[in-house]
Amino acid sequence: MSTPTTDLLIIGGGVAGLTLALEVADHLSVTLVRPAMDDQGASRWAQGGIAAVLSPDDNLDDHVRDTLIAGDGLCDEDAVRFTVTHGPEAIQWLIDNGVPFTPDPDPSARYPYHLTREGGHNARRIIHADDATGRAVVETLVNKVSAHPGITQRSDLTILTLLSNAEGHCIGAQGVDSEQRRQAFYAHHTVLATGGASGLYRHTTTPAPSSGEGMMMAAELGATLANLEFQQFHPTCLFDPDGPAFLISEAVRGEGGHLLNEAGHRFMPDLDPRAELAPRDVVARAIDAQIQQGTLGHVWLDIRHLGEASIRHHFPTILAHCASRGMDITRQPIPVVPAAHYSCGGVATDHAGATDVANLYAIGETAYTGLHGANRMASNSLLECLVYARSCARHLLSLPSPPNEPLNTGDDHQAPIIQPNINVELEALRKLRFKMRSVMSQYVSIVRSDQGLATASEALAEIKKELEKLDKAMSHPESMRLRQAIMLAQLTVLAASQRHESRGLHYSIDWPEHQATSAPSQLTLDSLRLAGLPH
Repeated sequence: MSTPTTDLLIIGGGVAGLTLALEVADHLSVTLVRPAMDDQGASRWAQGGIAAVLSPDDNLDDHVRDTLIAGDGLCDEDAVRFTVTHGPEAIQWLIDNGVPFTPDPDPSARYPYHLTREGGHNARRIIHADDATGRAVVETLVNKVSAHPGITQRSDLTILTLLSNAEGHCIGAQGVDSEQRRQAFYAHHTVLATGGASGLYRHTTTPAPSSGEGMMMAAELGATLANLEFQQFHPTCLFDPDGPAFLISEAVRGEGGHLLNEAGHRFMPDLDPRAELAPRDVVARAIDAQIQQGTLGHVWLDIRHLGEASIRHHFPTILAHCASRGMDITRQPIPVVPAAHYSCGGVATDHAGATDVANLYAIGETAYTGLHGANRMASNSLLECLVYARSCARHLLSLPSPPNEPLNTGDDHQAPIIQPNINVELEALRKLRFKMRSVMSQYVSIVRSDQGLATASEALAEIKKELEKLDKAMSHPESMRLRQAIMLAQLTVLAASQRHESRGLHYSIDWPEHQATSAPSQLTLDSLRLAGLPH
């Protein structure tokens, strides 16, 4: 339809997308699609910090070992070592770009910035900006991006599908703008930085979580998805049914917070020698068990013993937010509940972020790199965003310069049809999305069973049929997004049902033990057809 508008199209403007844009924009033209909702996405709400070996008292092998242990036998060790090795330079890049990390007030400190410790780590290696690290990083990088003349930002777009040519190569993306007009963008290289799939669940730790739309866009072009069954539930989300989602950082337990059941008993030391600093899957299941045995619908996270001065110093954001919800955490424990937080699976990539679709890349939470295995260790997520965005940038800059002639876009009719103006009951679509999230939360969350997964599969198939009745052509933007979410939910259920063991974040009451050998799951869009599920 036209020549490409850019050398590089980046879809998503969290830490991964912003980092990549800045790293290549001196040499390549960049279009960064960064919808307004990205300000409410996972990157901005990452409180705890970024894990890296920074102190002279720490070492790379320890960080590798801790990550492998947390990943419960499914990490790709090469990916872990690659990430950990490149961590310190990624942190220095943020410091050089002006991210205001919290300094260590101790004049005898061996590292100038304060380092905290979180679950699964054997040392203090979490650099942070008070308790709002994600916000500090995003705001710093957004300011840099906005000032760069080589980056064109589009905040008025919702990308719905990727575009490919006759050879199956990705050539860009299409979607709608704020006026509901179709827009197509062509690019020599397209990068998905669209976040995870926590939005498939009712209770999440971010106000506007993605539902894996980027993962499904890649799958629709033929990309492989891996480890979808490993959805991480953060153990401690603020329990307030009448208010928005709010994460209570891992660092709260890292600094000495105690988990109490409704009888006031500190239960974690009874279950694991690491107590509140056990990996997240262990803590989340323990909290879930206490909730099931009780009547409150939550447990308590108590930090009163740390003292008001320490709480105000370490957790000013959490203190202020809880105060705005009528809770004084210096005088009362915090009600918390597990909530969908992080997708350990996603679009399978190599160390450069390349997928198995030519000219298509994925970075950040939407990608599966092998770093997290069966369970992501605390604060390795922003580390992954930084390391793989910078690695992807190095790869793209090493390629021959894009030719000046028009891009081979193939036949126009290959692009999915978008019809924003057709009459669709939007309220009915919202109800279907809520129903999908309820099904996933009931049957595909912290504890699973074969029967529950079978029930979820049947329910999701029915929801898809109801969607098709509302929009037979599946061409309205909201229908397209919901269809992608339902299909990803179906693939997640399929991946969970095929894993006949309990490992990391996937716990089945029918398969409570580890298998002797285990490998990452791999699915494509065609897996739904092979499983007898219409797609």
